[in-house]
Amino acid sequence: MTVMLDSALPTFTTTVPREYVHRAAVSEVLLTGWRAADEPHAFVVSCQWPRGHALFAQSGGYQDPMLLVESVRQAGVLLAHAEFGVEFGNQFLMGAMHFVATPPLFLATPVPTEVELHVVCRDIVRRGKSLAGIRYEVTAQIGGVALANAVGAMNCIRPNVYKRLRGERSTRCDRLPGAPIDPARVGRTDPQHVVLSEHPGGTGNQWELRVDCTHPIFFDHPVDHVPGMVLLEAVRQAAHAVTGMTDGLIVGLDSSFERYAELDEVCVVEAEPTGVDAAGDVEVRVRGLQSRGPVFEAAVTLRPRGH
Repeated sequence: MTVMLDSALPTFTTTVPREYVHRAAVSEVLLTGWRAADEPHAFVVSCQWPRGHALFAQSGGYQDPMLLVESVRQAGVLLAHAEFGVEFGNQFLMGAMHFVATPPLFLATPVPTEVELHVVCRDIVRRGKSLAGIRYEVTAQIGGVALANAVGAMNCIRPNVYKRLRGERSTRCDRLPGAPIDPARVGRTDPQHVVLSEHPGGTGNQWELRVDCTHPIFFDHPVDHVPGMVLLEAVRQAAHAVTGMTDGLIVGLDSSFERYAELDEVCVVEAEPTGVDAAGDVEVRVRGLQSRGPVFEAAVTLRPRGH
């Protein structure tokens, strides 16, 4: 099923069905339509970034770069269902998320930001007739100008296989979330949105992942593991905290996920600045660890405001 966008009609008039992007709240759906492009397995996905969002808020004249990450995530899930026949009820495991962006992509304007994601799906893996995995390359455009490149990769897991892998894990958080660190250290104003807490005995570059299953956006619906977007928010916040660049703009992210982050285990998040590139951007490496070993690893590029 493809929604063909009539060029004579406004593109941004409604959102795609929330089920297609695995969101319970319609307000969290960023995608507004999609159509097939000229080459095989290529599509154009339209999205709209609101001027005001409870979690991904504007700051210093820029939209939150996590809107790009969430849009790319939603685009992959949408196309898996709508174009590759993945049935609802299948589980998705994010394997990697990467982007390199120019600051103009995130400039805030007096109206919502309307973005086109030009998506090419590659490395399509099937088991029988079912999609098992996919990698997709994305070019984000505004007004026909390419301003970012991104890559997403994910695996699709049938319900019976997921149950065999995960068992009857609870979707409840039995561990109370720790006290949030000072929101100002991570570029936040609301403690509710802080996903790091102090790590007892840790150094200045280590924190515990703060998992609050009651958070209405991070945990938009019940799940039996920590969502990938929570882990990526921890990456962003750790990069801000370890560098002191609380207003730094994320212009690059390269992340990979090794396994599920469990709700009932401590996850230690550690960050380390790794250098400054030729453009003056600060590079930070962040990883998350649980008892079984690494959960995720990411490299973040922070650009000082005004560069």
